[in-house]
Amino acid sequence: MVTLIGKTTKIEAVGHPPKTIEEFIGRVNSRIETVSIARMQSPSGWSEPGQTPEFDEYTVVLQGCLRVETKEKVLDVMAGQAVIVNRGEWVRYSTPGSEGAEYIAVCIPAFSPQIVHRDD
Repeated sequence: MVTLIGKTTKIEAVGHPPKTIEEFIGRVNSRIETVSIARMQSPSGWSEPGQTPEFDEYTVVLQGCLRVETKEKVLDVMAGQAVIVNRGEWVRYSTPGSEGAEYIAVCIPAFSPQIVHRDD
């Protein structure tokens, strides 16, 4: 069966200043728990607390620069690049550049606040 996803659902974001999350596929917009796909738009200077999620996250940067910090390294992922963060790995995301970032995030299984395990 083919399913058209006609619109996104805005999801409340963590971090400051606020970023925009538009879920195409996932627990909220399509009631699918196996995968989530969302477009993120984060402004310059945005950052969020670190997390140790129970999902793998695949991110493709469309515009700007997304900083991905793990316990081992810090990566600046530029437009046209992608990054994979495996479940159980501590990670913190931010957008330090002047233009912010736009990116697509795919989480397997689907993102949920209950399985992201953000730092206090």
